Amino acid sequence: MNNEEKNSIFPKIESMLPKEAGYVKAEYEGPDIVVYVKNISALYLDENAIRNVAAAIKKKIIVRSDTSSLMNPEKALEIIKEIIPSEAGVKDIRFVQEFNEVYIESLKPGLVIGKGGINLKNIMIKTGWAPKTSRTPTMSSDTINGVRGLMFNESQFRKKFLRDVGKKINVPIIKSEWLKATALGGFREVGRSSLLLETPNSKIIIDCGVSPGPAVKGMDANPDSDINKAFPYLDSANISINELDAVIITHAHIDHTGFVPYLFKYGYDGPVYCTPPTRDLMALLLNDYTKLVQRSGSSQLYDEKDIKKMLLHTVTRDYGEVTNITDEIKLTNYNAGHILGSAMLHLHIGEGMYNIVHTGDMKYGFTRLFDPARTRFPRLDSLFIESTYGGQGNNAPNRYEAEKNLIGVIKRTIDRGGKVLIPSFAVGRGQEIQLILENYIAMTKNFNLNVPVYLDGMILEASAIHTAYPEYLKESLKNRILNDRSPFESEIFEIVKGEREEIFEKGPCIILASGGMLNGGSSVEYLRRMADDPKNTLIFVGYNSTNSLGRKIQNGVREIPLPNEDGKLVPVQMNMEVATIDGLSGHSDRRQLMSFIQDIRPKPKNVFAMHGEEQRCEDLARSAGRMLHVDGTAPRNLDSTRLK
Repeated sequence: MNNEEKNSIFPKIESMLPKEAGYVKAEYEGPDIVVYVKNISALYLDENAIRNVAAAIKKKIIVRSDTSSLMNPEKALEIIKEIIPSEAGVKDIRFVQEFNEVYIESLKPGLVIGKGGINLKNIMIKTGWAPKTSRTPTMSSDTINGVRGLMFNESQFRKKFLRDVGKKINVPIIKSEWLKATALGGFREVGRSSLLLETPNSKIIIDCGVSPGPAVKGMDANPDSDINKAFPYLDSANISINELDAVIITHAHIDHTGFVPYLFKYGYDGPVYCTPPTRDLMALLLNDYTKLVQRSGSSQLYDEKDIKKMLLHTVTRDYGEVTNITDEIKLTNYNAGHILGSAMLHLHIGEGMYNIVHTGDMKYGFTRLFDPARTRFPRLDSLFIESTYGGQGNNAPNRYEAEKNLIGVIKRTIDRGGKVLIPSFAVGRGQEIQLILENYIAMTKNFNLNVPVYLDGMILEASAIHTAYPEYLKESLKNRILNDRSPFESEIFEIVKGEREEIFEKGPCIILASGGMLNGGSSVEYLRRMADDPKNTLIFVGYNSTNSLGRKIQNGVREIPLPNEDGKLVPVQMNMEVATIDGLSGHSDRRQLMSFIQDIRPKPKNVFAMHGEEQRCEDLARSAGRMLHVDGTAPRNLDSTRLK
């Protein structure tokens, strides 16, 4: 037994396991503990053995066969293929020597798992290899292939990294006497979201984004714009990057993730915690962001290798998993209802000393994609809540009226022979609008709208990632995907590949293009070609930040600079109709935010409003304070608050 085992909880684990299991060793692997045994079947005979150990040490336990007990991979592959039914649609089987695991990717993981997990159990007992399942997206996804390939190819690095993280997490520390929160970005503004939490022993950052801004150089006509306002105030927080213990990401949007690879470029080598879909969506959006910046002629913050480094340091956790991210801080993700994999964070600090809920971006209302945000938590002292639509009067129509308004504008445009452009965030709004259009065009009786619906940009790739994680979607949508009836692959949608000229030459149509704020993405090209025709309509279905091109158009600007085929900015007249459909956002409106605050249990002792324009944050903070009879505050960037 080495020194690490002598001075840890490992002897206790060994003493609690059945002797016949043949305990070999235990080791840290990120937040978890892995136990290696020679006779894995002995643990299946005593179903409570591992459960009792996990309860005693309050850690997640993973059991694997010792390397000496593993079957030759070629022989093991034959047995695995015999155990898994052909209907499972297995696409790939990979053996990962570093973890003594076999990764099985299939269209129907439920059939790989088997009733009550019987197939996985048989694979483990017969081959020794620990099976890990993943779902093949129903649509081809370069992003998922790339991320999964990266994790497989760099498994040796991952093994060492997770072991180092585990050792650091499990170094006992003296109980902390205070807790401080510092606003680094996204307070009284939308963009560059980042919050630093500190104790005498731990430093963690929640989100680390960049402000949404024009991706095309010169498109921002605001003389007051300041590039320094695009990034979090890390340099003013009086900490160095390598002091951070962890970064936690609520969801994949760039205003919450866009600065994370920069941390790795300049020395951070710790873990990034998020849900599995968030990891994959981060890979998609961050790589696209670097391409947009490069095309704009602006300086690159980081490049692809920094994004890959971030991905290799990512530790994924599903909703409801309690995870130690330091010796004194436990993290649990809960559904936020905003985009795929978006999480509200519950942080349990110092064995009950203090508890925080950080909502990230959230939706406490009906959507076609997700269930509403969670309102029940184990304990709660302070609530940090988004305020995008938190101002007085920021109430949207109900969802039925919103969808009715959207379809009404579309029909009016089609009837006069025009084209409809709906710029959408590739992740979230793109899929929501797909579901609405599919419902009205393909599913609703007596609804006749015989025009093509074109999908352009990253929306298709983002939709493919959704099909790999149906368990994160609303039950009805999950079942459609599992039964090979994915609405994202409906026959009403036509995928734009290559040249767009044919679309402009044809008659009426609906175009769903990426680039929700018109600061970049395929929507900008469509706008340039469609803007001067009054028969056409531009429909906004989500939030536009203050300095975005979308906000300028909403505010009535009728001549805008857009890049032509050569990238040169040319003035374009906005003759097309402009419509904004409220009620389709992935953010909660004022009424939903107040309902969430009223429904949350237990009641917080403090409410901090963030992620909203200044007046909206102040309005929500005051209203929340009055409702709950607690302190409601709208901190400014760089404000520090002692919470305990």
